Amino acid sequence: MSTALARASWDCPVLHVDMDAFYASVAVRDRPELQDVPVVVGGGYRGVVLSANYLAREYGVRSAMPMTRARRLCPRAVVVSPEFETFGSVSSSIMETFRQVTPLVEVMSLDEAFLDVSGSVRRLGSPYAIAEELRARIYDEQAITCSVGVAATATIAKLASRRAKPDGVVVVPPHTVTSFLHPLDVGELWGVGEKTAQLLNRLGLMTVGDLAHTPVTTLQRALGPGLGAHLHALAWGEDGRTITPRRGPDEPDKSIGADETFGRDTDDREVVLREVLRLSSKVASRMRLARVAGRTVTLKVRFADFTTITRSRTRGEATDVTQEIYQTAADLFTALGLQRARIRLVGVRVEGLVPRSTVQRQLVLGERERGWSEADHAVDRAVSRFGVAAVRPATLLGGGRP
Repeated sequence: MSTALARASWDCPVLHVDMDAFYASVAVRDRPELQDVPVVVGGGYRGVVLSANYLAREYGVRSAMPMTRARRLCPRAVVVSPEFETFGSVSSSIMETFRQVTPLVEVMSLDEAFLDVSGSVRRLGSPYAIAEELRARIYDEQAITCSVGVAATATIAKLASRRAKPDGVVVVPPHTVTSFLHPLDVGELWGVGEKTAQLLNRLGLMTVGDLAHTPVTTLQRALGPGLGAHLHALAWGEDGRTITPRRGPDEPDKSIGADETFGRDTDDREVVLREVLRLSSKVASRMRLARVAGRTVTLKVRFADFTTITRSRTRGEATDVTQEIYQTAADLFTALGLQRARIRLVGVRVEGLVPRSTVQRQLVLGERERGWSEADHAVDRAVSRFGVAAVRPATLLGGGRP
């Protein structure tokens, strides 16, 4: 990891993470025979290109291009039909990975999001270090790559991620913003569409620097008061936009989950169940912090060949209790009846969340008045005071991770 980039990124709390050729990457990741050939994701001969891998892009194939033109440009391209359910599932997992870093995640589409990591640097290191860790995790867990722009504002971070493609990180510290921005084509500015770019070009404004050095009154006469002033400010790197937490269109509205990729694939049932317990504890803790409870527990298992399955079970009443979430997830795993199948990743998610205050637990005859729920709250208090390693289930002590 570059020490210089890490130092330069301390004043850059905004990350823009953009998947590289997302649809194409997901479509071919489990098909080794397609790794070194041009691939186009789209629907039908008369449809349009949804995505193209970088080999296809070398022939000029681009998203939204008519499929007939794409075939003319690259006759040897393999056309793959889109699997939107798979795309949505991968996207949801990636966004959940982001939320394990910071709650300030603004999802822009299935394959990109802004993160404000200003509250995470004490725990995780510099924004550059966080960007590199996210890239490594996404590749390890999803077998696809992403590019990250690191800057002080959303606009610059988005431009930086484009410069980082494919599979890289670009840091733009505040003192280098104008030298980064001004040589760029004016059409690259966020918010400048094709028609606006043509209008600016007719005015002789070809670069962002040209735009920056044009009087704002001139821009306002040509573009209107609001847009003229806005683009002039952006051309100088001034952006008052803040990162507002927002979920993606395909993500469950009310769920909390966590995934973990094993250091090496494992077929050891005890190792898997120990990780399920750790994830259940993590999810339950986050639920209690958010003061919510949920009825549906979902277990995700990804095998060594990246085949992924999920199983869900809805409990009789909502819960935020670690042991109850774990027991449900463990039962789901046992019900799979796996025989020495090598596992790459497991995940636990609780869905159908409701405010904890609306849940009234019914004691079972003979059940202790104080039990797992009270134990969880005692653990929460200890963790709040002494840190996350202060208290953990005995099963996890000394177990480590494979």
